[in-house]
Amino acid sequence: MRNLITVSVLTLLLFGADVLICITAALGLTPWFYPVSAIVVLACNILFLPERDLSKKLNNAVFGANLLCSFLVLTVLCSVFVLLSFTVYSDILWGEFWLEISVSAALLLVVFWNGIIRVYLSASMIGAKWRIIGIVCGMLPVLNIIVLVKIIGLTRKEAAMEKKRSRLNRERAGQNICKTKYPLLLVHGVFFRDLEKFNYWGRIPEELEKNGAVIYYGEQQSALGVEESGAELAERIKEIVDTTGCGKVNIIAHSKGGLDSRYAISCLGTDKYTASLTTINTPHKGCVFAEWLLDNMPNSFQKSVANKYNAAVTLIGDSTPDFIKAVSDLKASECEKFNKAVPDMPDVYYQSVGSKINKGMRGAFPLNFSHLLAKHFDGPNDGLVALNSAKWGEKFTCLESKDADGISHADVIDLFRHDKPDLDIREFYVQLVSELKNKGY
Repeated sequence: MRNLITVSVLTLLLFGADVLICITAALGLTPWFYPVSAIVVLACNILFLPERDLSKKLNNAVFGANLLCSFLVLTVLCSVFVLLSFTVYSDILWGEFWLEISVSAALLLVVFWNGIIRVYLSASMIGAKWRIIGIVCGMLPVLNIIVLVKIIGLTRKEAAMEKKRSRLNRERAGQNICKTKYPLLLVHGVFFRDLEKFNYWGRIPEELEKNGAVIYYGEQQSALGVEESGAELAERIKEIVDTTGCGKVNIIAHSKGGLDSRYAISCLGTDKYTASLTTINTPHKGCVFAEWLLDNMPNSFQKSVANKYNAAVTLIGDSTPDFIKAVSDLKASECEKFNKAVPDMPDVYYQSVGSKINKGMRGAFPLNFSHLLAKHFDGPNDGLVALNSAKWGEKFTCLESKDADGISHADVIDLFRHDKPDLDIREFYVQLVSELKNKGY
């Protein structure tokens, strides 16, 4: 209802300004209508009332969507107005007629570009796909309208989800449902680092902290073998326990980070400092497709890629990167040996989460390509890790989405800050941590 009222008011004000400018132009008058109309147009494109349940960024996106709705309605109204004025006033001068069209077109362009820029910069649910489709179809009649309506709809849906989440947090404020007995240790996967300016876990940590969670990060290097990464994690766990006196940590680890964590717990004595391990899309049984690639890829090419990667990541803090060892430890044959040598510890609670891409070439690049290869060798997967390989521990949760893209290896950690229409990934983690709290961890 609020959006309908906003769009109606915007449309009426903008259309009224357009009519005033056109009439005075056609009559050859130069009254105060020009500056007043210009102020109305400017105000309608800049001023809006933000909603407290939405972030500043999403408020901007919603206002952009409202402007785009006004643009669609204004296009019809202005077209009808121009045609009627030409029909009714048959003796109108051609100069005034084209001036009228120019004024209307300029107004529509201002409204459209203001709206689309706001949406493109501020809405996350439209993703790269609909941004690209919007650009490609922008000049194609009918298709551009269909795509524009889709973009408006996705922006509104994102706002509705954000409002629901904001109200939910407000209702449970003070309950601290994520304040677990032991703090959380978030462990990243291979080829990433814990960077201050770009959080590997997207918007998830902030949401957990809003609900009482205390969070630390693994801070291991981006590409090492499981044993080496496990050793770094073991030191990190001991450091956290020693400096905070927390006694233990609850580890939530993504991808290869889950194998690193298992090694640290079972082989390096940190089981006494670990209450629980939750692995997210971790290849516990390895990746058959990765083994096939490594076995069939020329050694010279592997070394070339490894050398370039190792040289690059030393610039962001890695001291001893080992690309080949990191990838090799993810092979199915290596993980089979790993699972025999690294048993679960009896005093640690183990659980796991998995997800999958639903169709063909869907998902973010390059996971859309690797998904097809992984599907051939491993079955249903998230672009890298098969569902069957992600299962580990006492409980396994399969995250699903009806969206054609499904939930990729990146989506499951909110890497791209992209909301799914039918899955609130931040709320999933809130509930996951809440369950750990209820279990006494």
